[in-house]
Amino acid sequence: MPLIIFVLFVFFVDNCFSLMNWNPLLYLNFSGQRLRPALDLIARMPTGPFLRKVDLGCGAGNVTRLLAQRWPEGSLLGVDSSAAMLAQARENCLDSEWECADIAHWHSAAPLDLLFSNAALHWLDDHANLLPRLLAQLAPGGCLALQMPANFAAPAHAILRELAATPPWRDALAQVRMGRIETPEFYYDILSPAVARLDLWQTVYWQTLHGQDAVLRWMQGTTLIPYLAALTVVATPQAEEFLAVYGAMLARAYPPRRDGSVLFPFQRLFLVAEK
Repeated sequence: MPLIIFVLFVFFVDNCFSLMNWNPLLYLNFSGQRLRPALDLIARMPTGPFLRKVDLGCGAGNVTRLLAQRWPEGSLLGVDSSAAMLAQARENCLDSEWECADIAHWHSAAPLDLLFSNAALHWLDDHANLLPRLLAQLAPGGCLALQMPANFAAPAHAILRELAATPPWRDALAQVRMGRIETPEFYYDILSPAVARLDLWQTVYWQTLHGQDAVLRWMQGTTLIPYLAALTVVATPQAEEFLAVYGAMLARAYPPRRDGSVLFPFQRLFLVAEK
């Protein structure tokens, strides 16, 4: 690998989350399925009131809008590292405030009543320190509520890891990560001593997807982003070839049903902690 390409690739790896090229249109392609876990999380949360609220990793703002509707009083800040996502968020939820920042290091300037995060924290490392740090930003009686994908053992993700480890993509993708989470027991052990109430649960959503390459399009909206970004740094044709091979493998792993739709089971982990 030429030196300049290697330097660019290392820079990408070191700044993976902030450099991922999020596309709001791709992400919102399955907005109904992506929104349902957030709705389920909100339904299990305490009633509040929550005056000072933050949506950490707010993305395109569709969940932030739900928070604003559920708890209209006080302030609501959406934080995300993607300028493209925040531009979409401003159109979705005009009354909220927005901040472009690396959520791995973001810290509230004042104690919060609600710190909410939907499908974002799995991108970050060191949850043993991250979650207690987030919990410490709550005011007494405050709530930390989050949802994270827990689907990393599923065929779609296993195939992606397998393909990324093979030539000709292995070198370019060696340091790329798809995100990960710990076990429910892990989160119980690190949070329960510091909270008054902790609610943990997992749900498998049997998602019905429609259209050609439906599972591939789902993965393009989230998990594939750092992989394609790394390959594009090296050579765009590599990214296109990778996408074609991965799409063919997904089509075999998730065959269409008799009606033409595809079932894509997706497990998620939920956590509500009241301080």
